Amino acid sequence: MAKDYYCPVCKGQLRVKDSILLSAKSKRNEKGLVFLNSEIGDYSITTHPGFQIKDGEEYTIFCPICHTNLNREKNSNLVKIFMKDNDEEFEIYFSSLGGEKCTYKISDKSIEQIGPDSNHYTQYFDVPEEYKKYL
Repeated sequence: MAKDYYCPVCKGQLRVKDSILLSAKSKRNEKGLVFLNSEIGDYSITTHPGFQIKDGEEYTIFCPICHTNLNREKNSNLVKIFMKDNDEEFEIYFSSLGGEKCTYKISDKSIEQIGPDSNHYTQYFDVPEEYKKYL
């Protein structure tokens, strides 16, 4: 069974074939759709030629269904979505900075860091268990 990715707010499905579909807006108000590879650790993306993700630029990421801002309040460089793999559910966090390669896969039991830049936000996830529900 393929992994399902969904919005934490509306629970709408974000996976289309082998991609996660999101919408993005740059600080300069450039907007477009982004297809992320659904394989965690593969940081390839597809966009329209008129909307390119630029390295180092900050983006606000939205659910393409309910248009909710998916960037976290505590750290706006992290985006949160959910993943279901078989019967197990995970919180998935990834960077909204162009070119930054970091992902966190979180379950009740573990936090898995993926990507060469994943150490940038380690302190954000190194919190006592009773506070993790606020991530």
